[in-house]
Amino acid sequence: MRRREFITYLGRSLLFTHVMLDNVEVARSDSAVDRLSLPDSIEFNGESYRLSWSSHPNSYYYKQEYLPPGQTVERFQRMVLIEAIVRGVDVKGAVNAQVTMLNKRKSTDPTVNFALLRNPKNDEIILDFILSAQDSKGADIVEWNAYRYAALRGKGGVSGVLLFGISRRAYGDGATDFLRRLKSARPAEVNALATYPLPVVRPIE
Repeated sequence: MRRREFITYLGRSLLFTHVMLDNVEVARSDSAVDRLSLPDSIEFNGESYRLSWSSHPNSYYYKQEYLPPGQTVERFQRMVLIEAIVRGVDVKGAVNAQVTMLNKRKSTDPTVNFALLRNPKNDEIILDFILSAQDSKGADIVEWNAYRYAALRGKGGVSGVLLFGISRRAYGDGATDFLRRLKSARPAEVNALATYPLPVVRPIE
């Protein structure tokens, strides 16, 4: 099942792009094209992730997803994602929009839980959150994400946001064990995200 289909089940996008860009549709394709001047492979927390999907739906938004070998966008367990908006938004606005969405979702999804970590030295924010859904066959899907938001300067010095994130997912009967293990694994994952050297992105039109 593709990530876009998972979003549809939730009724509203989990993705930074949809929250910030007024529900811009991000159409999937079979190809992955690097438009951020990044390598095809990214090492994170001792594991290699390869570019698996990308989108550039308008002139100021870029999104790229990276997966470990053997996993697919249709049904992944681990993902690294990099998103860039090069105009019209700042870190605080991006985070506030996502938090608003999560708070609204609490009324229909009891799994929703989130935490915010702020770095006063550079004004970066990490939002880590968990939520759930069911696929078309009624099987449970649980997804935990940690999004690191940092300021990004777009063309002409216009403010934007870089998002470097990780996503972890479990399906069906594995969802309960996933939630149990997440309690102990979460701090180390968030720390790895917080200390990871942010990629230097150079958007390509």
